[in-house]
Amino acid sequence: MSSWLIWIILSRVTGSPIGSAIALLVFYFVVDRYTFGVIPDPFRFIGRWRRRSFLREQLARNPHDGKYRLELAVLLVEQGKGKEAVELLRPNFERGADDVSSVFTMGEACLMAGYTDQGEKLLNHAEELSPDFRVGEINLVRGRWRLQRGDHAGAKTALDAFLKQRAGTVEGRVLLARASRGLGDDATAALIDDEAWKEFTLSPRFQKRKERFWAWRARPSRPATYAFIVVLLVIFFGAVIAPKLQRWAENRPPDYGSDGYDE
Repeated sequence: MSSWLIWIILSRVTGSPIGSAIALLVFYFVVDRYTFGVIPDPFRFIGRWRRRSFLREQLARNPHDGKYRLELAVLLVEQGKGKEAVELLRPNFERGADDVSSVFTMGEACLMAGYTDQGEKLLNHAEELSPDFRVGEINLVRGRWRLQRGDHAGAKTALDAFLKQRAGTVEGRVLLARASRGLGDDATAALIDDEAWKEFTLSPRFQKRKERFWAWRARPSRPATYAFIVVLLVIFFGAVIAPKLQRWAENRPPDYGSDGYDE
């Protein structure tokens, strides 16, 4: 049964189309939070949007504020807008910026924008400034973008180094497994995926929320199982529960007001 039909039935039963739509959206959101993690967090999205708007307003008033430029560039990189982040950060570097946060952000933005040589050089410089910056995030970014452009050997080197710096990472293991598959080592990749899932199951609850996106990629059978269960529940609702609710709604006595007439 489609979501559209479920909404129609709920609307008939409750008498509130808007309330039924909200209930369905909440249901799907809650299910996604505890299973697939595909739907973006709306509160985080709104917060990031408001912060970007604030930063753009501040830069319009004071274009020379390097701190706001850096913060906005970080948010743009999170959005996948590498070229815009590069152009935004360029004035900072023209004025001599050489702190590790600026160099790292510019390096990631360059890789995202397709400026591979510049991005790799900037990440190398960021590593010189702070070898353990954000517990190995330089190597994570290296591995992620090398993997994306098909440099599986280079990605494996970076991700091996990242795992030494951050042993409890699920994302790092999943990416390393992909690099191993790209090198033709499927057996090692399968073992690394198993390690990633084991690490996820042993993680504290707050860490599981962050790593669930990657854990499902290490063990794709798990979200597939959840999807199968959801489909069965929907089919059961459509075949058994929904017809009964519909008959009940059709046979429900009219609701009379205080004056005795059907309102």
